[in-house]
Amino acid sequence: MNARALRRTLFLGPLRQGGGRLALALAAIALGVALGYAVQLVNQSAIGEFAYAVQTLSGSADLEVRGPRTGFDESLYPRLARLPEVAVASPVIEADVRLAGREAVLRLVGLDVFRAGLVQPELFATASDSLDTLRPDAIFLSPAAAEWLGVKEGDTLTLQIGLGEARFRVAGFTRAEGTRFGIADIAGVQAALDRIGRINRLDLRLRAGVDVEAFRARLAAELPPGVLVERPAAGLKRAANLSRSYRVNLNVLALVALFTGGLLVFSTQALAVVRRRRQLALLRVLGMKRGRLVRTLLGEALLLGTIGAAVGLALGFLLAGAILDVVGADLGAGSFRGMRPALRFEPGGAAAFFALGVLVAFLASLAPALEAARAQPAAALKAGDEQRLFERLRPAWPGLAVIAGGAALTAAPPIDGLPLFGYLAIALLLIGTIMLMPRFAVAVFARLPLHRAVPLRLAVLQLHGSPGQSMLSLATIVAAVSLLVSMAIMVASFRNSLAGWLDHVLPADLYVRTSASADTAFLAPRDQEALASVPGVRRVDFARIQSILLAPEKPPVTLLARPIDPQDPGRLLPLIGGSVAPSADAPPPAWVSEAMVDLYGFAAGNVIELPIAGQRMPFTVAGVWRDYIRQHGAVVIERDRYVRLTGDRDASDAALWLAEGADAGAVRRAIRAGLPGGDSLEIAAPGEIRARSMQAFDRTFAITYVLELVALVIGLTGLSSSFGALVLARRSEFGMLRHLGLTRRQIGAMLAAEGLAVSALGLAVGLGLGAVISLILIHVVNRQSFHWSMDFAVPWLPLAAFCAVMLAAAAGTATASARAAMTGDAVRAVKEDW
Repeated sequence: MNARALRRTLFLGPLRQGGGRLALALAAIALGVALGYAVQLVNQSAIGEFAYAVQTLSGSADLEVRGPRTGFDESLYPRLARLPEVAVASPVIEADVRLAGREAVLRLVGLDVFRAGLVQPELFATASDSLDTLRPDAIFLSPAAAEWLGVKEGDTLTLQIGLGEARFRVAGFTRAEGTRFGIADIAGVQAALDRIGRINRLDLRLRAGVDVEAFRARLAAELPPGVLVERPAAGLKRAANLSRSYRVNLNVLALVALFTGGLLVFSTQALAVVRRRRQLALLRVLGMKRGRLVRTLLGEALLLGTIGAAVGLALGFLLAGAILDVVGADLGAGSFRGMRPALRFEPGGAAAFFALGVLVAFLASLAPALEAARAQPAAALKAGDEQRLFERLRPAWPGLAVIAGGAALTAAPPIDGLPLFGYLAIALLLIGTIMLMPRFAVAVFARLPLHRAVPLRLAVLQLHGSPGQSMLSLATIVAAVSLLVSMAIMVASFRNSLAGWLDHVLPADLYVRTSASADTAFLAPRDQEALASVPGVRRVDFARIQSILLAPEKPPVTLLARPIDPQDPGRLLPLIGGSVAPSADAPPPAWVSEAMVDLYGFAAGNVIELPIAGQRMPFTVAGVWRDYIRQHGAVVIERDRYVRLTGDRDASDAALWLAEGADAGAVRRAIRAGLPGGDSLEIAAPGEIRARSMQAFDRTFAITYVLELVALVIGLTGLSSSFGALVLARRSEFGMLRHLGLTRRQIGAMLAAEGLAVSALGLAVGLGLGAVISLILIHVVNRQSFHWSMDFAVPWLPLAAFCAVMLAAAAGTATASARAAMTGDAVRAVKEDW
């Protein structure tokens, strides 16, 4: 065999021998790359399309004055338009409007065609009648909206306003592609939405030479409460931040898959080095340099990483399309509703994730390759020298230092709203524990008692004398088990907390609303009276839900005005830490969600100001409550006080308590028949809402469930492959035992005992580490990412079943591997050491 053929055999041999193990490592790397690239691709596509929409809707505007979705007094428009720094001011009113009889919600934008033509010329297209742009009932749809709704020019769109309807004729189409929206004359939109005299945005184009930032700062101080001024690009950043927590958490899951793939590559390469230790030493004796040996072994890793990353990119592109179809461009965050961006290949993102996949495989193989090159050829040619590879990993202080660093990072604050230190703490705890496993295994196995039965006695002696061989199996088990257990506990804790929260916040018998997402969803006072008079209804509580702006750089905060007893707010709200009763001379009470504490520092007892009806109204924070719906903050105030402050008597939804003996089905039918537009109402019992909410929860966490399954498969397969490789490396030992009189059954029992002992230790450590990681996920990562707390819950039955499967698989794998290793001649196996 010439030198080239020898190197080819050395290079490709392990790839053929460890096919199953390598396939699993490839799959883990591909999964990590695919998930990360898909999330990046979806997010970049959505942000790119949203940026185009923002640019189109804002046109050449330098600044954007915006208020809440309900709008502000349009008298601000002429005042700002007359400022000497302003060249053009374009008033805008926009709302998300539900189409009558459909679940579709369309973004409706009302513009002054003459002003908007100077700021947003790209919005308008040629119509069959140029006067259509001034008609109050004419609407111009974006091509994406027209295709989505299946309408053509001349068709009629019926929009739901409260329980009434407004009809618009499709008069043409805009030039703007991408997002779904419709444009109409501002006066017609104001009339249709019953918002005469109100707008919610002003686009300002400044005169040449004006310092935009200086003017923005000066103007901000003069605007009424709840109205903010910013550059148009700020909306893009804010929308991107809305989905950032979801995106970052999904990317972390991708890194978990990559980390697991790296462990499998490390295990594969380390076991390959163990099995070929004497072969590699012989090549060194025959003249192969250390550098060439390292390059050859790292070449195997680079091939693994290249194949895995390439497959991952292809899968990622397909996965991105599936995410857009199933979850949406917002990744579940609700920030890019109504968008279906076209996927575009992103060379930068693809290159980054491809490099990351290759780098993980390279780094995972670096230690085994360097160890193989450092080995002394004369010593490596002797049997038993492979234990030196594991002895280098036994010192305890590096692992302890890494764990201590991880523990310290759990107290670190978020960076720009992201729990980066929390993620790093989890990684350090996992890595530090794996680093300590050889030392811990030595300490545990040394205390195992010797059994009278020969197979069990030999198993204990083997673990006493060569604990390092179990290190690779332990690393895979601990990583897979701890990640699975931590995710299982976190998901179970969240699910149980959500179920309890729903039981608390849904005390009524029926709930009624017009729409969950439209800005024009409301029940007018006459509708409320009709609802309260429906036969079988004993009591009705109405609530008004609005959005208010507290800071330019942050998303809107939800204001909930609902009947609430200040003496017993916990009956309606799931309070955390009790309630504070304001003194007689203090401002009225308000109850804030946990997100308000994290984002704005609103603590119980503080006096805060909320922009309501164009004024800053003081309130006393009377308590903090848990909210699993509104991630960016919510404030509850008494509805009677809200009506007195605003004069707004509309309601967003209603909670109905039925009379004793009343039939819920009959009440539903009476509501739909008795209220004009009652067919458009959404009516549900608490059980139905709870079931839908839990189904939505399970859909949201479907990818987590998949990764838990992947962790289980990786743990089982990694355990199987590690034991299989180690058993094959001990063929000569088994041959000697056969010469000494042990039967194959006894050797199989010995290996089964070893497998059970190693798996039990890995499971115990993995369960403990998983519980610790779950606490970080619950109290650090989720709190800093989404600003909610949850109660700790352990899914005992699934975890017990998982442990039983792992132990059974360990024993079965060890026994099966022993049979495979002892199929050859015992004499030939012993000769391998001579």
